[in-house]
Amino acid sequence: MNSSSTVSAELGLRLVVPQQTIVPLMASLFYSREDPYAIRIAFHVGLDEPVEWIFARDLLARGIESREGLGDVQVWPSAGTEGGEPGSVLNLELSSPFGQAHFEAPVKDVADFLRKTYQIVVAGEESDHVNVEAELTDLLRQAS
Repeated sequence: MNSSSTVSAELGLRLVVPQQTIVPLMASLFYSREDPYAIRIAFHVGLDEPVEWIFARDLLARGIESREGLGDVQVWPSAGTEGGEPGSVLNLELSSPFGQAHFEAPVKDVADFLRKTYQIVVAGEESDHVNVEAELTDLLRQAS
């Protein structure tokens, strides 16, 4: 088991814009033992603060192999818009009331990041790292 409780990585993405050139941008991936089911991704889009999304680590991992996700986050492998090896690109499509965005990322970089997260919390052992009592106390405090 890795003694670190977090892992992060910088990821070069391409924003796929219909009928226009592909726009490169950077994103930061974050994972913490404190929230073992989730991956946070922060998109650096030129604003003061990055745009952040949170979704399931399992979704990202399964999306490397096949199309996964319903609703707001969908992930699937492909050769990418600029050709390349089948499965070399990971597509990430995000939808919100404010719009929709389609990104492409190198599968290898995402897989390397995921491998590091599984060194922190092994797949299937996420619940061992959740303090249910503290979470319930926090929810009850917020509801009051």
